[in-house]
Amino acid sequence: QAQLVESGGGLVQAGGSLRLSCAASGRTFSSYAMGWFRQAPGKEREFVAAIRWSNRNTYYANSVKGRFTISRDNAKNTVYLQMNSLKPEDTAVYYCAGQPGDYSEYAGVYNYWGQGTQVTVSS
Repeated sequence: QAQLVESGGGLVQAGGSLRLSCAASGRTFSSYAMGWFRQAPGKEREFVAAIRWSNRNTYYANSVKGRFTISRDNAKNTVYLQMNSLKPEDTAVYYCAGQPGDYSEYAGVYNYWGQGTQVTVSS
């Protein structure tokens, strides 16, 4: 059974950095588009970043552009989200997701989801 497991979350001060990892198992996700989403308390899940299977095209929400970088290592079946210059408003549970089609900013098209990892940015 396919599974995505996120790790790397934690507590960091504003201006700091974290790198999230999403390890896939149970199937090969190398041909899947992968995305990162986040959900803050009382808010809807929102798109953060996505990457096409080819690893040559990446997409970001305006709120994280220039600060976050998504990447993937298909040999390791792992997707990363490098987060720099973190702000308190980045505080949320971050989810990894995968789907066999093209990248998308819409959570509903993703077939596979991880359990989430908490990121807390203190001011």
